[in-house]
Amino acid sequence: MHKTLISLLTLLIAGLLIVLQPAGLTADQALAAALIMSALVFWAVSILPDHLTALIFMLAAILLSIAPPEKVFAGFSSTAMWLIFSGLVFSMAFNVTGLDRRLSDYLGSHVNGSYVKLISGVVIISVLTGFLMPSSMGRAVLLVPIAMVIADSCGFLPGSKGRTGVALAAAFGCHVPTFAVLPANVPNMVLIGSAETIHGVSFSYTEYLLLHFPVLGILKTLLIIVLLLLLFPDKPTARSATAVDAPSDPTKAAQQRRLMWVLGIALLFWFTDSIHHISPAWVGLAAAVFLLLPRVGLVDNKTFNDKMNFSLMVFIAGILALGTLISSTGLGQVLASAINGLLPLTPGEDLLNYAALSATSILTALVATLPGVPAVLTPFADQMAAASGLSLKAILMTQVIGFSTLLMPYQSGPMLVALKLSGESLKRATQFCLAQGVLSIVLLLPLNFLWWQYLQWL
Repeated sequence: MHKTLISLLTLLIAGLLIVLQPAGLTADQALAAALIMSALVFWAVSILPDHLTALIFMLAAILLSIAPPEKVFAGFSSTAMWLIFSGLVFSMAFNVTGLDRRLSDYLGSHVNGSYVKLISGVVIISVLTGFLMPSSMGRAVLLVPIAMVIADSCGFLPGSKGRTGVALAAAFGCHVPTFAVLPANVPNMVLIGSAETIHGVSFSYTEYLLLHFPVLGILKTLLIIVLLLLLFPDKPTARSATAVDAPSDPTKAAQQRRLMWVLGIALLFWFTDSIHHISPAWVGLAAAVFLLLPRVGLVDNKTFNDKMNFSLMVFIAGILALGTLISSTGLGQVLASAINGLLPLTPGEDLLNYAALSATSILTALVATLPGVPAVLTPFADQMAAASGLSLKAILMTQVIGFSTLLMPYQSGPMLVALKLSGESLKRATQFCLAQGVLSIVLLLPLNFLWWQYLQWL
């Protein structure tokens, strides 16, 4: 019954947005705002299956002429979509060969009944992978299925706190702290690219890492671990060392070695993308195609047809379409212009300026999603620098605070993919997301201010 009431209330508010066109929105912008708001609510409350909401959203955008089909369906041709596809094929290969079970047994055998070791290990390994694999989407589709096998092997049943804790450890570990590593996430690269294109400003890997990783990386990792242990306490089943023995089936052993070779070559190309400039998505797709080949591959047609999660891909296409609509209709620019006129920026007031700029980037991320932050705010950075007296580089770097402070899962495509792959409750994930986001604002942002002052960035 409550879902029906939420649906009716959402549609009523959407109708008012279209009719009243608040904040000087154009007709197309009002339609887009109403449609985006409705989709976000339907996804958050699960009023309809996620893929169905995505299809309705994309269809409505086309029928209402908010955007042309090539923009609405651009997600299907994006590198993110094909990275997800290749990750799903890798996940099938891990399952078919039993390598996922073997890796989970190896990790599980070192837990020794300690939930603290389990959660800490999953989070830390996920974060460290951010230094090696340049795509959070790729890390999610690779690590989350393995984490869920670990949860199974530790005796965590669906719905248990331990299973949720492991799922969120992988989902948040492979994504949130890695915003402090320059090439690890899409918003980072959008920021660096747009800063150089628009303002001629560039950042080195070391400069970016030193500025962000101590607080937004290391301390945020510790915050995630502690919060998971407090909110989802549990105790895993102790594992024996025999669980990590090599498979007795020679065929399985050979398949596992072949899969490790394919994964190793893919990782090598992912790590060296700055040299060969081949997108991680196309590296992943090439590996996936090899795994699907008859005779030499590891995933047969039946397995592919049975286990390929096409509903997930449709859902992600809808999320990507949402971001495209925000950008193409100018909704993001409307928000940025309104906020820019209200900011209390004053030369010499470093703390006030830092708080105002951080709040701006965080609020922009709530409306425009994480990749939308640099797209929306970068064009106004020089105006903000003039009003605040801060350097242009400092203004640009406050955007990292915004897109690394995740308050709701819908803000991030990789986070939604990770949660869908884990099969965990979106309600629990949202509660945890909001808790860690609020604590990040209250605890970490003041420490980050002090760190920036110590480095003389403010």
